[in-house]
Amino acid sequence: MIGKDRAVSVSRRINAPQNVVFDVLADPARHVELDGSGMLRGAVNSTPITRVGDVFVMKMHNARLGDYEMDNRVVEFEQDRRIAWEPEPRRGHPRVGGGRLGHRWSFELASDGPGATTVTESYDCSRAPEREREGMDNGRVWLDAMTATLERLDGLCTGRAGD
Repeated sequence: MIGKDRAVSVSRRINAPQNVVFDVLADPARHVELDGSGMLRGAVNSTPITRVGDVFVMKMHNARLGDYEMDNRVVEFEQDRRIAWEPEPRRGHPRVGGGRLGHRWSFELASDGPGATTVTESYDCSRAPEREREGMDNGRVWLDAMTATLERLDGLCTGRAGD
């Protein structure tokens, strides 16, 4: 799904039960393994996510900003069905102290037959400043990375990681 003021999304059917998939998504220490963007460097805290309001901190890197950290505040949580967070700049980021940036990452899980789950990853930048939205083509720049993330998630959940 793509629209100017809507999230961009990709979906994939994974041959694993919802609880197995969700457990990977709710564990910040596993995010580097499933990251399709290549920007994640590690979790600062590795406590599993259990509810709305939890915050997990990720070490990040990109060519433009170098090394930095992001707080990720969980804004939606439904065990084995949905998890979403909004990043906020932290140590090393030029916009530290400016609050959340108007971006939201989410994963929605739906049963797709016995032992299978359809996972939809979405990225919503509709609350980000217009200049940022335009610079990232309203989130479309993330579609390849999101597709790669779901491929990695599939491998982690089915034991085929690295195939």
